[in-house]
Amino acid sequence: MSNTVTDKFTESVYVLANEPSVALYRLQEHVRRSLPELAQHKADMQRWEEQSQGAIYTVEYACSAVKSLVDSSVYFRSVEGLLKQAISIRDHMSTSAQGHSQEKPSPPPSVA
Repeated sequence: MSNTVTDKFTESVYVLANEPSVALYRLQEHVRRSLPELAQHKADMQRWEEQSQGAIYTVEYACSAVKSLVDSSVYFRSVEGLLKQAISIRDHMSTSAQGHSQEKPSPPPSVA
């Protein structure tokens, strides 16, 4: 009976002594298998973050450009008004020039 108790005790000590190393081996095995995939996921996420940051910058720049166009509408209206004035003055000058040329007396008839 003493031999059986000793064998069971030795077996229990052996299992307890080796169990952590088996667990660590399984953990190491798991990490070794999944680490490349996790590293690839990390690289993909970093690339997507960079692309997202680029897209955000582009959208912010476009919004800024649109806001600048909206803000410059005052200047466009001012230029439009000045162009209308210039066209009106040109038409008035053209009309005045045509009126003056029609009012000029015709040259006197020559005596022959």
